[in-house]
This record gives sequence, structure tokens and C-alpha cells, in this order.
Amino acid sequence: MARTVLTVRDLDAAAAGGEIVVPRGAIVTPLARDEAEKRGITIRFEDPKAASAEAGDPTGARVIALGADHGGFELKEQLKSYLEQWGYGVLDLGTFTREAVDYPDFAEAVANAVVRGDAWLGVVIDTAGIGSSIAANKVPGARAALCYDRITARNSREHNDANILSLGARLISGETAREILAAWLATPFAGGRHERRVNKIRAIEKLHSKS
Repeated sequence: MARTVLTVRDLDAAAAGGEIVVPRGAIVTPLARDEAEKRGITIRFEDPKAASAEAGDPTGARVIALGADHGGFELKEQLKSYLEQWGYGVLDLGTFTREAVDYPDFAEAVANAVVRGDAWLGVVIDTAGIGSSIAANKVPGARAALCYDRITARNSREHNDANILSLGARLISGETAREILAAWLATPFAGGRHERRVNKIRAIEKLHSKS
């Protein structure tokens, strides 16, 4: 999936106080965000279903944000290929080599993309998956779940409305990761009694964000 970058120069297409629509998965530079706020310009991300329908894609592909450190790089590349085969859009936030990097940077990037609405859901990967899930959950609005089989994958979506999947590349095989991801994406949030509980998680987050 080609990634669009919105820069300050692109804001000239919108009048002050107006709106500019960009594709899902587009990268908005920090300078462009700041300038848009100064000019009162609203940056709206295009509905991926509507965009896909206009492009002749009746499936309404959704964007999945991916992020991994060097320990999860190879698995990220594998899962990116599966997602594209399944018809999803992919927002690859790195890393792009096997050179050693720090997992919190990529977990935060994925969490921000999901919370902002740049992506529908996100996947973070490191050696064990633990650190990335902890880092992602520091971003308000992120609900990252470390999953290691299809049961935990389904549970995290159905019961917890998880919006980020965390995987440990050295703890599961590539095939198991594929099965987990497929189950996770296919499972909707059940709502009902679970919604009440997820709302309590949100309330805890809101309470502590004020301190």
C-alpha cells in the first residue's frame, strides 16, 4: 500500500477554517498538524470502506498498523504479506532492518496510529511481546493484548475490545502467529456485559490521566 505524506505545503489546498481529507494510512507530519491547528483546518481521514468501494473493491479493506523491533522484524514482514493477501491495507511503521532498535518507539507509533484513527487496528512485535504490549498501553485509548494462541486472540477481541495485538516472535512459530492474527481480526467485540467492563477500563485510564 502506498503511503501518502501530508506536509505543510499540502494545507494550501484548504481554506482557513476548512477541511482537508487524506487517505487512511497517510502520514501527517508534526509540522503539518501544528500548522493545521493554527489555521483552524480539520484533517479528516477518509473512510476506508468508502474509498475501497470507489476504487472498485467491494470488501472495504481496512488499514492495519504494524510495528516491530529488530527481534520482530522477520515476523512483521511475514504478517505484512498475509495481511496484503487477505485484502487489508498495511501501514508499516518499522523497523525496516535487522539493526538493533528499541521496541517502545515502534509500539508507541502503532498505538498512536490506532488511537488517532490512522489505522483500524494495530500489531506490535518484539522478541517476547511483553515489552511492546506494556509500551503500547501507555498511550491513552490503546488496549494492547499479548496473545499466544487462537483462544487468547478471540478472547482479547470479544471480551476486551483489544485494538492492538502483541506477539512474541521468539515464542511462537510463524504459522501460529498467522493463525492468531487471522482469528484476532475475524473476532468482533461482543459488547453486552463486556462493554460495561471495558468502559470501566476507560474510566480508570481517564481518572489517572488527570493526575
